[in-house]
Amino acid sequence: MSDSLGRLYLAVLAAKDLDPATSRTARLFQRGPAKMAKKLAEEAIEVVIDAVNGNSDAVVRESADLLYNLTVLWAAAGVRPEDVWREMERREHLLGIAEKLPKSSVKLPKTVAAPAASPAVRRRIVALEGRSLRKRH
Repeated sequence: MSDSLGRLYLAVLAAKDLDPATSRTARLFQRGPAKMAKKLAEEAIEVVIDAVNGNSDAVVRESADLLYNLTVLWAAAGVRPEDVWREMERREHLLGIAEKLPKSSVKLPKTVAAPAASPAVRRRIVALEGRSLRKRH
């Protein structure tokens, strides 16, 4: 699986400097991180709506769009797929592969605990744009 995302990541990097008139990827890079984030959020909402509606074929299609937009945002942020895999491996060693790290200040083993100088800070939620939760067809 990571090989496919790695290939997608390389393709995104190769397309980011193409003509925005003909390349969706170049157009996203031209419009900046806020537009990239908005597209990523839209795709995530579409995956959720399709999953709740039990439309697994649509979940597959929208998930591909979600991964594409996530990869574009990674590239813009200077994040590589291997950075994410490394974090997944770190979490697997802490809690198991199928668990997400808690947001609260849970006591982690001292070898992986965050430094005392950097307390956990909740990130501010930023509204991207008003949008209906109904999926557009």
